[in-house]
Amino acid sequence: MNLHFVKSPMTPCLFRLLISCALLMLTACTVGPNYVMPTTAIFESYKEVKGWKQAQPQDETLPDHWWEIFHDEKLSALEVQVNKANQSIIQAEAQYKQAQTMVQGAAAAYFPTAQASATVNRFRAASGQNVAVNGVKFLFGTVVSAAWAPDLWGSVRRQVESSEDSAQASAATLQALRLTSQASLAQSYFQLRALDAQIKLMSDTLTAYDKSLLITKNRYVAGVAAKSDIVLAETQLESARAQMINLGILRAQLEHAIAVLIGKAPAELTIEVAAFDTTIPAVPTSLPSQLLERRPDVAAAERAAAAANAQIGVAKAAYFPNLNLAVSNGQQANILSNLMTTGARYWALGPAALAIPLFDGGARSAQLQQAIDVYDASVAGYRQAVLVSFQQVEDNLAALRILEEEVQVQNKAVASAHKAVELTTNQYQAGTVSYLNVIVNQTTALSNDITAVNLQSQRLVAAVLLAKALGGGWNSKALPTRDQAGGEVKWSQFLPVPITDKD
Repeated sequence: MNLHFVKSPMTPCLFRLLISCALLMLTACTVGPNYVMPTTAIFESYKEVKGWKQAQPQDETLPDHWWEIFHDEKLSALEVQVNKANQSIIQAEAQYKQAQTMVQGAAAAYFPTAQASATVNRFRAASGQNVAVNGVKFLFGTVVSAAWAPDLWGSVRRQVESSEDSAQASAATLQALRLTSQASLAQSYFQLRALDAQIKLMSDTLTAYDKSLLITKNRYVAGVAAKSDIVLAETQLESARAQMINLGILRAQLEHAIAVLIGKAPAELTIEVAAFDTTIPAVPTSLPSQLLERRPDVAAAERAAAAANAQIGVAKAAYFPNLNLAVSNGQQANILSNLMTTGARYWALGPAALAIPLFDGGARSAQLQQAIDVYDASVAGYRQAVLVSFQQVEDNLAALRILEEEVQVQNKAVASAHKAVELTTNQYQAGTVSYLNVIVNQTTALSNDITAVNLQSQRLVAAVLLAKALGGGWNSKALPTRDQAGGEVKWSQFLPVPITDKD
């Protein structure tokens, strides 16, 4: 059925109505507090930066691909896959798009709504009324109607503002998750390389233990060693083999974790054994005042506070009168062929309703207080995120500085332990000490070697965590603007039928 629109007396009235509404919108106000970023304590320098090796002056901030400061090609190749295939990141990207769509949904309230309908009624009127038409009759009708609620008090504007802030928070959350995933992969990777070093160390140790066992057996045959020495040497050898097998379990688990981080099943990834020779980079530390601009989680918390502030305005707008305007134009006839004739046309302006809230049992007051409480909680959450960010930087600065001192001491312990093994082995072969002394010193040397490897791993992990704590090269300028927070508005969104990418 085709609907024909013709000029009618409604046209100048509708035009005047639209002009009046436009003037009304120009004079409308926006209730609720305007957002001001919460204040936080900012320090001039980090407490633990003293003694930390600074990067070169030209490297004042981390690069976007912050993991490249470790100069490990395999790590870099894995990190690129995290950005492309990590399922948690893909999920967060979809959630950010959802937040953009919510901005568009909120902005839709600026516009009037319109609908077209066609009706048919079959009825029999009461015979006792003079206006009744005898018998069973039909009534056909078509109507196009529009309704609009002007945003007099800024409720829609505050809701759009809140949705935009939430979308920006979602974008920052996405980046925070991306940074966390990148850091988790780097941690697992360096821990895996440390296990590679420990496995090689255990392999060399097994070779040495096997040689010691052979020497002991020869001495036993020569009658200068007891049977108990052979038993001790065999026990030491098998114990070391058991430790090496356990290292294989830990390495497999780390390899599986890395596979999941890059969006693969564990069966799809094999990381070859490689030397553990990564040097500790000098991580450029920005000023504390710049940290708040570089932490995506802090940016997300701040944007969440802004969104909560706008909701206070939405709650306050509920206290003011609400104006609803409506207009309709249609045809109505009791014979279908007469439906499109001039005599069947009708139009209506209204109802125009001004609703003034009087009593609701305190519901609006509760909603307003709830909005204020949510804002207060968001501000506290933002300030807590700031404090945690400072703590994480300080923690890892201290870790890197103290671990460097510990490594220097540990290297001396390793050298002394190996010297003790050499001396004790010679004394045993000379028959001046028992084999138990050799075992004690060999065990001490192995323990110190493993400690040295673990310290190197801890230093690399601390460097990774420091890079993460400093924002990983991200900057708040990368947040989408308010226009970008609403996403791309497509013409197909205004069609009366759904058209999506999934069609």
